[in-house]
Amino acid sequence: MRFYRPLGQISALTFDLDDTLYDNRQVILKTEQESLAFLRNYHPALSGFESSDFLQLRHALRKTEPDIYHDVTEWRRRAVEQAMLQAGLSAEEASVGATAAMVNFAKWRSRIDVPQETHDTLAALAERWPLVAITNGNAQPELFGLSDYFQFVLRAGPDGRSKPFADMYHLAAERLNVPLGQILHVGDDLTTDVAGSIRCGMQACWINLFEGSLMQINDSRLLPHIEISRLASLTTLI
Repeated sequence: MRFYRPLGQISALTFDLDDTLYDNRQVILKTEQESLAFLRNYHPALSGFESSDFLQLRHALRKTEPDIYHDVTEWRRRAVEQAMLQAGLSAEEASVGATAAMVNFAKWRSRIDVPQETHDTLAALAERWPLVAITNGNAQPELFGLSDYFQFVLRAGPDGRSKPFADMYHLAAERLNVPLGQILHVGDDLTTDVAGSIRCGMQACWINLFEGSLMQINDSRLLPHIEISRLASLTTLI
C-alpha cells in the first residue's frame, strides 16, 4: 500500500465493479461472442450480421443521441432493436427480440469468476463500514454473488451520468447520509474512479492490478490518496 495523500476519516467505502473486484476481460469477450451468435440465430435475415455492423449502429445512435453512452445497457438494447428493424422485423418483433437479446446478454455477462479474496475482503470491510457499488457498466452483482455486501448499487444511466461525472458519487453520499469527504472510493480507472471521485471531494484508492506506474500511465491526472496492488490490502485500514 502506497500513500500519496493523507487519509481522513472513513465512514463508508464505494467500489467500482469491473476489473476492480474481478477480472472482467474474458467474460466480456465471451459475452460478445455469444451475443453475436444469438443475433445470427434469432432470425434468418440476421444470419450474416457482424460485430462491425453492431459497432456502426452504436456509433450512429451516439451521433444522434450523444448522452446515450451514459446508459450502456439501453444503448446496447437500442442498437440490437435497430439491427432487427433494419433486417425487416416489425417494430413489435424488434422490441421483443431486443428484450430477448438482453436477457441472453445478462446471462453470459454474469458468468463472472469472483476470487475468494474479493469475497473475504468485502465481508471483512462490510462489518466495519457500509459499502456501495458504483458502476458505469452493466454488471449485476446479484447475479454473481456480490450484492449482499453492498447497501445498494448505483448504475450509470438510471442513477445519473457515468463516472467521472459526479452524479453517482453525490447520490451515494446522499443515500448513505455521509459527507463526501468521508467516503473512500476504490477503483482501477485513473480517470473515472480516481480523478472523478477526488474532484467531487471524496477520497480515492487506486487498485493497480497490472503493475502500472502513475508517472507513466497516460490517463494519470490526479494522485489517489492510496494505491494498492490487491484488494485484500484494504483490510489493513480496519
